[in-house]
Amino acid sequence: MTTGDELKAAVSARRDLGPDFEDAVVESFLDKMGQEIDRRVDERLAESPQGKQAARASGPNDAQRLALAIVSLSLGTLATLAIVLTGDSRGSYLIPIWLGIIIVNAIFNGPRKKG
Repeated sequence: MTTGDELKAAVSARRDLGPDFEDAVVESFLDKMGQEIDRRVDERLAESPQGKQAARASGPNDAQRLALAIVSLSLGTLATLAIVLTGDSRGSYLIPIWLGIIIVNAIFNGPRKKG
């Protein structure tokens, strides 16, 4: 079934079922279109040499690892500054904030899988 046929079927179903089922009809149509887009993207990726290489790559790349480190350190620093500058007695919040940052980075940057 082509995209045009799918759209015609969705409009016809909406007409037959009435406005009470409009959300379900639209959601079903969008789901089918999403699946079709995914299928086409997968086909194109499978045809390209970069796509084959990307499909074999597992886990985050070095740029993603660096981005996480920069963002998490920046957010941790901002949280620390916010707590310190407000003079709030929430200094005990710093330990879970920084432990969370350390744990997330350790998991994300854990041992690399060889593939």
